[in-house]
Amino acid sequence: MKFKKNNQISDKNFLRLTGIKHTTFNKMLEILKIEELKKRFRRGRTNKLSLENRILMTLEYWREYRTYFHIAKSYDISESSCYRNIKWIEDTLIKHPNFQQLTGQKSLLKDYFKDKTVIIDVTESQIQRPKKTKTALLRKKEKTHNKNTSYNWKR
Repeated sequence: MKFKKNNQISDKNFLRLTGIKHTTFNKMLEILKIEELKKRFRRGRTNKLSLENRILMTLEYWREYRTYFHIAKSYDISESSCYRNIKWIEDTLIKHPNFQQLTGQKSLLKDYFKDKTVIIDVTESQIQRPKKTKTALLRKKEKTHNKNTSYNWKR
């Protein structure tokens, strides 16, 4: 339903809508079709949405940061099946070598620090502290003494 509408728009508007080009969408579709065929040999209920609509749903989630509840309502499915579909698509694309950049921030950080050396200076240095004198100690005792005084309540 949604894919048929969005498939007819121009490449520029499709890019604005989803954040990817038609060619990238078609590559994602090919990869996921193969994985879907592997998945069908196992038993289970068939999905209510077509694969194209599930990809659009995932792209909507990535692009707009909408909640699973709102996306599920717009596709007329349950929130849990929305989560399962998006999670399956993400995991499947991450495993494929053409979409390795989706692996997340941690893998990017590993590559960033791979050949770097960090030197940290940890030498000790003295901190100047005020000297304790008799007047400072007397002031402290006076302050604590005033806090412990009882109040006379008038009736």
